[in-house]
Amino acid sequence: MLETVQIPVLSDNYIYLIHEPKSGEVAIVDPAVEVEVVETLEARGWTPDYILNTHHHYDHVGANLALKQRYGLKIIGPAAERDRIPGLDVAVAEGDHVHLGDIAADVYDVPGHTSGHIAYHFAAAHALFCGDTMFAMGCGRLFEGTPEQMWQSLSKLMRLPDETLIYCAHEYTLANGKFALSVEPDNPALQARMAKVQALRQDGKPTVPSELGTERQTNPFLRPMSDEIQDRVGLIGAPWPKVFAEVRRLKDSF
Repeated sequence: MLETVQIPVLSDNYIYLIHEPKSGEVAIVDPAVEVEVVETLEARGWTPDYILNTHHHYDHVGANLALKQRYGLKIIGPAAERDRIPGLDVAVAEGDHVHLGDIAADVYDVPGHTSGHIAYHFAAAHALFCGDTMFAMGCGRLFEGTPEQMWQSLSKLMRLPDETLIYCAHEYTLANGKFALSVEPDNPALQARMAKVQALRQDGKPTVPSELGTERQTNPFLRPMSDEIQDRVGLIGAPWPKVFAEVRRLKDSF
């Protein structure tokens, strides 16, 4: 239904190509750099139609203008960051839909990492492109938003089906897992996942994408309801947003 190609770039970034076979349309998600994208497109004989930006940080929009000049494509990105997305053609926000051929993506507003961050959910393909909002066993730093905003954003994404694939933008899983074990060391699902993550990284293989159901079981930022996490951070019985905020604070200095 949709073919997704993962391109590792820089030290830990992922760029994605999404191909809809019936129409032949192609989107590039968060292009940090140009060369690797062009090489991957040419190797597959694809011509891109769109760039989908999740937020304005340079390691997500750095190749926007070069790729637009090369291919004449349209750039789609967050309306709330319209002045910070290079070459933006179409500004979108929650409630809007982005089409790749006949396949539609729902747009979600997910502020926290940045003030206008968005995510694209292709429900028919069980695929979520969430930039730096949710990572495998992690979430983005709060550069522009508040803990309350980020918790609301993550809660929104947690309502998606368990089989949703989380195409996040960075390979941070090993470091995130080490932190997760520091706040929930007795979680058997987390212990088992870390063993798999360590083996993958030792072999130089990606740990992304992951399934949302797995994140629910192992991602400490989705688990403020965990008795063990509440105990570890000294907030037994506290409201979940408050527990989340403390977990995020601890990760910032981990």
